[in-house]
Amino acid sequence: MKPTLDERNSDAATADPQPTRRRRRNRKGMAAAMGAVIMLGGAGIAVVGSHLAGQRPSASGGAQDNSAAVTTVPVARRALSSRTNVAGTLGHAGSYTVLGQPNGTITWLPSAGQVIRQGQELYGVNGTPVVLLYGTEPAYRDLAAGTYASDVAGQDVRQLNRDLVALGYASGTGLDPSSDEFTWATQAAIKHLQEHLGVPQTGELDLGQVVFLPGAARVTNVTAALGGPAGGHVLQATSTNRQVRVDLNAALQSQVQAGDRATITLPDGHITPGVVTSVGTVATPGSGANSTPTIPVAISLTDSKAGAGLDQAAVQVTITTATVQGALVVPVSALLALAGGGYAVEVAGTGGRHELVPVSTGLFDDSDGLVQVTGTGLATAQRVVVPAS
Repeated sequence: MKPTLDERNSDAATADPQPTRRRRRNRKGMAAAMGAVIMLGGAGIAVVGSHLAGQRPSASGGAQDNSAAVTTVPVARRALSSRTNVAGTLGHAGSYTVLGQPNGTITWLPSAGQVIRQGQELYGVNGTPVVLLYGTEPAYRDLAAGTYASDVAGQDVRQLNRDLVALGYASGTGLDPSSDEFTWATQAAIKHLQEHLGVPQTGELDLGQVVFLPGAARVTNVTAALGGPAGGHVLQATSTNRQVRVDLNAALQSQVQAGDRATITLPDGHITPGVVTSVGTVATPGSGANSTPTIPVAISLTDSKAGAGLDQAAVQVTITTATVQGALVVPVSALLALAGGGYAVEVAGTGGRHELVPVSTGLFDDSDGLVQVTGTGLATAQRVVVPAS
């Protein structure tokens, strides 16, 4: 038969009363158990837990009145998630620099905050619109028909064909949107585009007449000036996709991955869901008083309208890194760190008797202060001792 906690406490008169701390982390969380160290006679172990000093029945049946107040809570079975709380900044994804061609004079510019979409004028040169098209390959040459369609081919032509179909200047049957060749259908579609823009219908696009960007451009800063040369920096822009950026402690990199669910608390207290879209692999050294290396983490908002009007706003982010169903759960404060390694919980039995049950820990929920545990004989019908709040 196991000795009760109080029978073992009778040999603890020489215990070191100084607080100690022990920390343990699995991949998905961290918990700390703190308190006074009590040597358990005959067991050769130390138990760390501030709730060990409270009202306890003695070996002779009398109460030992210690100073720390304690209470009991039931062991629960429930779904448990491991969550990481971090600070973030709500802004927009992407950062684009638009460069102009060296010839010409700037005759029109958008304003900061304006959103330019595919087929619209991004800026003007010599009274002619420079049009935004979608693509990741930058414009680098004139786009005009050759002797054969294959004479002018490449990723830039594929983007152009796709965009002309998307804008309605050609049909998908007349112009293959996946083709990377400049065909007669490409030429005809460009003429339709030029007609819409009110410029000469040449069927050709000179270098500088279009700008390819990955998507719609939200202008953040205009660096060129009306009447100035078209060459050099014209403007800065971002995408219209709202995104939270987190500078995550590099030590936590393995705990967060793309696809993890997140909740974002906006400055007004509204909570909106999101998803981790990318986790950086190269750490950035800290600066100044903060010397902790960090990695960038990007989180997209599920509701694109959430936080409308906010830019570079401070937000709080909770990232759910793992979930387990039907876990046996106790408060983290119920954990008692054993001197020889591992943890135990103090189970309050019938008749005022208490015993230590060694447990193995699983997921930690740092947000709710809960931990998944498994231990021989531990069940939901039992109550464990925790410090009184």
